[in-house]
Amino acid sequence: QVQLVESGGGLVQPGGSLRLSCAASGYIYSIVRMGWYRQAPGKQRVLVAHITNTGTTNYADSVKGRFTISRNNAKDTVYLQMNSLKPEDTAVYYCCALSLSRDYWGQGTQVTVSS
Repeated sequence: QVQLVESGGGLVQPGGSLRLSCAASGYIYSIVRMGWYRQAPGKQRVLVAHITNTGTTNYADSVKGRFTISRNNAKDTVYLQMNSLKPEDTAVYYCCALSLSRDYWGQGTQVTVSS
């Protein structure tokens, strides 16, 4: 089992920045990829960015050039640096860890971009 705990969400003005963190615990050696998804009200959950165990990253077109995903050396914490935030980035952000057998999800953290 893998447990994920997210932090760092909040309210920010347009153009501002936030950094989300996701700490993984448990059987972290089974994880092959970690990433962030988001779900806006009335919409489906969509991929924001992910990073593999080899460091390969992938971003949604809507966040390229503004968001950066990274992880610590122990590979048990993943970060999402969000810059130049827009109102359309408002959503609940979920951390996801993919293992060979299943995926695991955090509880979500709210990000609100508003003046």
